[in-house]
Amino acid sequence: GLLATWVPNLFDFYVDYMKLFYMYHHYPNLHCPFLNSIWCTITFNLGPMTCALSHCDFANLTSRWCAITALEYFDYKKGGHLILWDCKLIIELPPRTTILIPSTAIFHSNIPIADGEYWYSFTQYTTSKIFLWIEHRFKSEEAYLVMLTRRSRR
Repeated sequence: GLLATWVPNLFDFYVDYMKLFYMYHHYPNLHCPFLNSIWCTITFNLGPMTCALSHCDFANLTSRWCAITALEYFDYKKGGHLILWDCKLIIELPPRTTILIPSTAIFHSNIPIADGEYWYSFTQYTTSKIFLWIEHRFKSEEAYLVMLTRRSRR
């Protein structure tokens, strides 16, 4: 719902690609992490005091977004804030809250929490390699280039 509500065209893009990914490839052992999810990759940061340094997620598709969910137990007024460096924003992220960010385009990190608190996070995303694999008709880049070379010789 969140991406579909705020960025419906991007949501539709993900839906279209994930349908292709799960319906037309020849790897029946690949499954979506969650039923009806538009992202095919998840990462759990299980701390107990997870603190991300400033970074961009360059493996993700440029201009595509990821969902970051803060899990408990910490005082969100005192720590665990999400920093979006390029936007010059510091955002309070209460436990059990999800935020969407274009993680390839914006350097981001989070503020440490107090001793005795727990900050776990859960991130959903799809790497650019998945989109490329779909564009290349479920072939590696090398295999796809070989196929194109063979076609051009005909």
